[in-house]
Amino acid sequence: MSNPLSSLKRFLPVPPPRRVVLLPDAMFFVRTVPVADGSAAEVAAQVELALEVIAPFPLAQLYYGHHWKPGAVHALVFAAYRKRFTPADVEGWADADAVLPSFVTLLKDGNTAATTLLLTGADSLTAVHYGDASDVPTLVKVEPLSADATEAERATARDSLLKSLGGTVGVTEVAEAPQLDAESPQGEFVFKAGAISSHFTASTIEPLDVRDKVELAARRRAHARDLILWRTFVGSAAAIALAALLELALVGNGLWQKQRLAVIARQTPVVNTIMTSQALATRIDELSTKRLRPFEMLAVLNAKRPPTIQFMRTVTSGLYKLEVEAQTNASADINVYRAALNDLPECEKAEVLDPRSRDGLSTFRLAVTFKPDAFKSEGAQP
Repeated sequence: MSNPLSSLKRFLPVPPPRRVVLLPDAMFFVRTVPVADGSAAEVAAQVELALEVIAPFPLAQLYYGHHWKPGAVHALVFAAYRKRFTPADVEGWADADAVLPSFVTLLKDGNTAATTLLLTGADSLTAVHYGDASDVPTLVKVEPLSADATEAERATARDSLLKSLGGTVGVTEVAEAPQLDAESPQGEFVFKAGAISSHFTASTIEPLDVRDKVELAARRRAHARDLILWRTFVGSAAAIALAALLELALVGNGLWQKQRLAVIARQTPVVNTIMTSQALATRIDELSTKRLRPFEMLAVLNAKRPPTIQFMRTVTSGLYKLEVEAQTNASADINVYRAALNDLPECEKAEVLDPRSRDGLSTFRLAVTFKPDAFKSEGAQP
């Protein structure tokens, strides 16, 4: 059975696809700065202090970000002078989920010491070198290339760039430009460049974003507000859909109930006729196969009747019940007589009703119910 919420989502507005802006590596200067281990916020504060010292411009004139892993003793800092980007460039960042230097998308876990990642771009070569196993690069160098550089010139630039790193035991070359994987899970970012794949969550990509930090904080607040509004809308739409389904179910049940009552109304005369016929047949069977046996009943009662009890009047009720009005001057014999009748195999139940005593004389009604087969062995069929 399909989920109603899943069906509902087909009719809801589809969020726009995520967009990440990748900037040329050559526009950034990159440094590693020592940091003391602490929380992500504390490391971010240390990075800003270090940038104020090493950058040629104030922080307010820079687009910057940093990369750090818990336990690492240094952070990778990258920054660019804001005036290097045109207003049109900056305007295009407004609807982006992240704005990053291209080499940042290749930062991944599991790197061994003395290894290098070499990204070949159209106008630059970028070497990301890991001097230790902290997964935070210790050196990033960018070698600009002219657009019409020959293969020989590119090879010379590559060799020169690798030598400037001070030694590496393994080089992984990436010739394809990194791209955001369109199949990235919601809230996550997966970048692929050839065989290289790197994964970022919303929290890990946040310090890598180079946009204005005040604007980013305002953007995060707006995003959180929009998310709450979106979930409220989806929840309300789901509640409305569920209410509509329940209303349809009630309407359907009402129609079914009306049909059922109509069928009952049509069948009632037929059922009444059948029940009347059945009752008549039962009565005819009783009259033809059974008969009232008051004398046999009295004979059974007289067989156990104490001499002190006198029968005044007898009345039958149905085929198997006899009521006797009696009197006695020995009231103790009444219960003895009732017990004796209850012990008889022909009697189903014997009851004493409405006992009264006056001037030493007790009157009572004796109601005796006989078993249907009490007199089968006696008498002939009518």
